[in-house]
Amino acid sequence: MKCVSLLLTIIGLSLSFAANADDCGLPGERSVWNGFALHEFEVAGRVCKVVCPETSAVGKPWIWRARFWGHEPQTDLALLERGFHVAYMDVGALFGSPDAVTYWNEFYEHVTSQYGFGDKPVLEGMSRGGLVIYNWAIANPGKVACIYADAPVLDIKSWPGGFGIGKGSTGDWEQCLKVYGLTEAQALKFTGNPIDNLEPLAKAGVALMHVVGADDEIVPVAENTAILEERYRKLGGDITVISKLGIGHHPHSLADPARIVEFIVAHSGVLPGEH
Repeated sequence: MKCVSLLLTIIGLSLSFAANADDCGLPGERSVWNGFALHEFEVAGRVCKVVCPETSAVGKPWIWRARFWGHEPQTDLALLERGFHVAYMDVGALFGSPDAVTYWNEFYEHVTSQYGFGDKPVLEGMSRGGLVIYNWAIANPGKVACIYADAPVLDIKSWPGGFGIGKGSTGDWEQCLKVYGLTEAQALKFTGNPIDNLEPLAKAGVALMHVVGADDEIVPVAENTAILEERYRKLGGDITVISKLGIGHHPHSLADPARIVEFIVAHSGVLPGEH
């Protein structure tokens, strides 16, 4: 009798998951990620992932993660509980170049037009992910709810170039120059970095939150977030910086993501209970 009861329970849980996955209405291979339905598919030949909440909040809000899928997922998990979808498109090897922005444009168009996702996603970028979230946002300032950047790269000269106090990365620098179509001499004069083009975001009223390690030797704060913070404030922009004393590039995020989640929810127009 116990075996029959256990079997019925397993079948019930399987049916519950299947219903949740179907309700998400997304294509591709289905699996489970931290207890939530994960769909994997391709857009424009790029690997994409979307995790669905059990019940979507009104307006189908979503957080769009750049790079390092699943790393320090506490913010994503908390937002799933709030009814957000979590989305990802792999463009990490493109270092936020114009091609990366073009791919992200295609993904945005796909999920908003085909699946009804909200027209203003939250952008989440860790490390090199900062390049694509900012470059995409600068190109599409009216399509951004807010930005959460974590130890973000904001100037390719700093990383992977290593032309300041940071260590840089020779292999990544070579790849970065290639995808941008720049020589090293041109890259050193390049003004297409996020820190150089913040005015569209400030004019659009996009709120920013950065979480950084004060002792980051890979993506130095002085060459990245500190410059962006100063320039954004001068433009009248809204930016919050959380600096973790004694911490380097890792670990990303916060052990308790409450402050990050509160910031995102506040700037996404999602009210409590809107499921």
